Amino acid sequence: MTLSKRSERRAARPIHRDSFIEEWFEPGLVISNSPGDPEPSIRIEAGRVVELDGVPEERFDWLDRFIARHAIDVSVAEEAMALEPATIARMLVDIHVPRSEVVRLVSGLTPAKIVRVVDCLNAVEMMMALQKMRARRTPSNQAHVTNRREHPALLAADAAEAVERGFTELETTVGVSRYAPLNALAVLVGSGTGRGAALTQCAVEESLGLKLALRGLTTYAETLSVYGTERAFRDGDDSPWSKAFLASAYASRGVKIRFTSGSGSEALMGHSEGRSMLYLETRCLMAVKGAGAQGVQNGSISCIALPESLPGGVRGVMAENLVAAMLDLELASGNDAMASHSEIRKTAKLMLQFLPGTDFIFSGYSVMPREDNLFGGGNFDGEDLDDYNVLQRDMLVDGGLRPVAEERVLEVRRRAARAVQAVFDELGLPPIRDEEVEAAVYAYSSTDMPERDVPADLEAATALLESGASALDVIRALARRGFIEIAQNILAIERLRISGDFLQTSAVVLPGGRVLSAVNDPNDYRGPGTGYQLTPERRDEIARIPQAVDPRTIGAAPADEEPLLVECGPAQPGRQTDEIVIAVGPAFGSALRETLLGLPHRRVLEALIEGVRQEGLEPRIVKVYSTSDCGFLGYQGAQLSGSGIAIGIQSKGTTVIHRRDLQPLDNLELFPQAPNLTLDSYRVIGRNAAKYAKGEPVLPVPVQIDNMARLKYIVKTTILHRRETEQVAPGRPAEEVRLA
Repeated sequence: MTLSKRSERRAARPIHRDSFIEEWFEPGLVISNSPGDPEPSIRIEAGRVVELDGVPEERFDWLDRFIARHAIDVSVAEEAMALEPATIARMLVDIHVPRSEVVRLVSGLTPAKIVRVVDCLNAVEMMMALQKMRARRTPSNQAHVTNRREHPALLAADAAEAVERGFTELETTVGVSRYAPLNALAVLVGSGTGRGAALTQCAVEESLGLKLALRGLTTYAETLSVYGTERAFRDGDDSPWSKAFLASAYASRGVKIRFTSGSGSEALMGHSEGRSMLYLETRCLMAVKGAGAQGVQNGSISCIALPESLPGGVRGVMAENLVAAMLDLELASGNDAMASHSEIRKTAKLMLQFLPGTDFIFSGYSVMPREDNLFGGGNFDGEDLDDYNVLQRDMLVDGGLRPVAEERVLEVRRRAARAVQAVFDELGLPPIRDEEVEAAVYAYSSTDMPERDVPADLEAATALLESGASALDVIRALARRGFIEIAQNILAIERLRISGDFLQTSAVVLPGGRVLSAVNDPNDYRGPGTGYQLTPERRDEIARIPQAVDPRTIGAAPADEEPLLVECGPAQPGRQTDEIVIAVGPAFGSALRETLLGLPHRRVLEALIEGVRQEGLEPRIVKVYSTSDCGFLGYQGAQLSGSGIAIGIQSKGTTVIHRRDLQPLDNLELFPQAPNLTLDSYRVIGRNAAKYAKGEPVLPVPVQIDNMARLKYIVKTTILHRRETEQVAPGRPAEEVRLA
């Protein structure tokens, strides 16, 4: 089939590089409502769940048994299960029903019943529910900090910048597992620089991850994966009990712990058992709750392209986020893995978590370029930071980040790179040269970094781990080399491990070692005016993006500059039929000195004059004070012109060719897109005006159409026109003027 040219263009759009499939129930390629999903049911005998979603106790699999014993509150189960799904769904969006009451009821629901509840909600209602159900009132964000070369100076610099931008958790990983101790150390040092208030983790194999955590080189973990079917657990050589034990091992040593799950993993592993993705994910989340973990990172995570290939995929991801919050878990809501080739689609997906807010809107925003992200590429990355800050500013939504001036970014990057250089030297690790430090300050990606001796680094990483070195050694090294504030920031985090303060649900650490969690910052949203509100200070911080210009400075002419035009007395009607009046606005050459495009007014006038004279006619300049409207400028000029033809020009460059017998808002030619008018354009405008006066055939001035002009210039247009309008003197006659 031959496509139309428009269809060909659409077919080449990025969205057509994404995968889309139809639903297929048997392998679990369906978001919800699979024929294989069970009907909700529960039976309790002597305080014990003996039937769960149609399965009697003797046929319980691992998940059934774990959920029945550890994730369902039998004291409320019968009350909650007796309610219609729609009734509970309405409670989720009812501002008069407190979050605590919804959490109480959900604690007695089975997985199948929870799915029925969220299936009653559309995407907007899920956002409303999530705004109420997230555990912590104040939203936050987690960053990914990696690079392909595993360069310690760049890792430290990126970590420091991430903390300065407001990220409260930093996650690194490795391409080569033996690098893990050095990567964890570098990110730890960077996290203590500047604002110095972030928890850190290194995503590696569990036993190594636990060793790093016990040494204090990391302070949280979220790599404990859970699955929605027993066979998927078996493939992972795990069980709900082993995961719960590992979580307790972390938590008992003061390490914050989250689990990881996400729609589609069971289908990807071939063990969906014909169940829908949302049902299996709900089983995962109830296993997380039963294990006693603080929370979960979910939102399909690395499987995101699989649910997104199906109808309702993005809605399903939103639903699993909501289920986690309903279960009173800390929610790191995904948005970390690349979700689409389409910028439109990936941003639309983000809005479902960005607008209502979650505990961590990203469970990994890539602060580096995508090419350096060892997690497989972020949905948003370092190049999108300015866009993200503008989204916060546009909607006055706290997305967890803060704008930072470039000077401050360079300062903290250099400080962190210098600090990790000093720690490497103190601990006898392979030296980080000064040129590596400077490269880390300004680098785009790790390709800009000098090469390191990889075998030496790997050998040193192994030796560091075997030596028993801990965060205390890092703190001492920093203090010995004069990086006292970084040492104090890291020590403050390590002290909190002893108190256990950041083991509370949804805990983050703020500058000064203060902890914010669901305990001291509970989400109390109950409708407009409640819950999280931007403080005036936070609003101003979000608003002050570095690229925002003080509007008072736009177009302002130097106060000491001499006027461009000299007044010669009131303008009189012309008597010469060979004259063309050039009628300029009241700010032309005085309060304003150049057009929107930045063309000096003197050169614009010279171009118009030259064009008129090329056709053998004489220009006469008048300055109109009674109006700033382009049409009326040209109209008044035409009334004064001996030929009846005039050029009207506003100070910002918008121009018209007018004739005496036309109405003020009618004209011969109008040139509204001032940014597209060059000096050559003005020269041709002068020639055309003269040709109209001579009665000769005229070809309209070629005008370039720029559909983006409004985006680029509307602010400047508004301010320049305001400056012009401020110079208007109603009733004042036009003045004859000449170039100074």
